Amino acid sequence: MNLILETDRLILREMLLSDAEALFEMDSNPKVHQYLWNKPLTDISEVHSYIELVRAQYVQNNIGRFVVVLKETNELIGWAGLKYNTEMVNNKIHFYDIGYRLNEKFWGKGYASEASFAWLDYGFNVMKIKIMEAAAHTDNIASNRILQKIGLKMTEQYLEDGVSWNWFELENERFKNDD
Repeated sequence: MNLILETDRLILREMLLSDAEALFEMDSNPKVHQYLWNKPLTDISEVHSYIELVRAQYVQNNIGRFVVVLKETNELIGWAGLKYNTEMVNNKIHFYDIGYRLNEKFWGKGYASEASFAWLDYGFNVMKIKIMEAAAHTDNIASNRILQKIGLKMTEQYLEDGVSWNWFELENERFKNDD
């Protein structure tokens, strides 16, 4: 994908196979996966498969998750971005969701919010997405807070495999009265 977004502190660029080591460092940490089914990755081949999946989404949907790189150090700190969801989640299908995941050593510094604001702006103003959606594990206080900070509103709770999730939505102001 020929797309790079920049914020004050971050570069958001396409995910490459060469990013596998840094992504594996993040995704092999059990704390990162505490609210993601508690299934940290155990083999770097799992990251290679994930990167291939994301890169296929770039082609199929013209969008996907992008890596987040710290401008100051050029360090890959995680991923963030939009995903066109083609699988059933909370009885919904064919929607755009906003998401993020950061390496633990970069938590609490505002990077996920900063990247998410950039993606929300891109999604609404460039892609003209009508409604942005997201889900966060009910107990993941930090993730719920980020989604609220960027303007999404919790609309419901739902269960998936016995786990409670909060569902968030934000309607693009441009389309609010287009019903």
